[in-house]
Amino acid sequence: MEKNRFGLVGRDIAYSFSKGYFKDKFSDLQLEGYSYENFDLQQIEDFADLIKSNTDIKGLNVTIPYKQEVLPYLDDVDAQAREIGAVNTIKFQGSRLIGYNTDAFGFQNSIEPFLKTHHTKALILGTGGASKAIAYVFKQLDIAVKFVSRKPDATQIGYADLNSSLVNDFTILVNCTPLGTYPKVDEKPDIPYGEISDKHLLFDLIYNPDKTAFLKEGDQRGATIANGNRMLQLQADRAWEIWKQ
Repeated sequence: MEKNRFGLVGRDIAYSFSKGYFKDKFSDLQLEGYSYENFDLQQIEDFADLIKSNTDIKGLNVTIPYKQEVLPYLDDVDAQAREIGAVNTIKFQGSRLIGYNTDAFGFQNSIEPFLKTHHTKALILGTGGASKAIAYVFKQLDIAVKFVSRKPDATQIGYADLNSSLVNDFTILVNCTPLGTYPKVDEKPDIPYGEISDKHLLFDLIYNPDKTAFLKEGDQRGATIANGNRMLQLQADRAWEIWKQ
């Protein structure tokens, strides 16, 4: 029987959502000979060896911290992923590796149901690969964004810059940092939570725990909250559609 191997590339990914999700999907679809595994790389330079020694892989997902670092190893990148500047899905076409971004699809379809007319500006907490897909979606939705970084460059602001005026003006806050991920569930981005109101929408890309410390702060102040679980399911399903094409 032909092997159909898929997997996830990242660092310290034993906790990963994807492995269990695709194992259940393959079972539900009664697909024999399909497998999904974690490829835990301590450095992106190990990616070339992974590809060379696993020639039967058909597709990969990419997670923290390699969504941008993997780009030089690809033969081509889908136009949308190129504009975003990050890849989270790789399709193997013969010996060619083609990069895609399904985070944007997942995020847009999971946040849109929560958006109201006053949600016109967003603060994106964190500047990693996932944040680029978030910014891309907000651009498509005509929502202005500011990136918040621990080490801001000229186009970003720092956490110390988050005053009451800014937080009141930017009523969408998206956590793209790993702060609050299990087991460090008490961690959260350093923002002025006292300025959050029922006009705010807090979205956390983290899915474990269901309600992070970041989301709890918003919930206590009447804000609308959403975690990353639906986004993860949608991006995974979109990746599967790409691999099947």
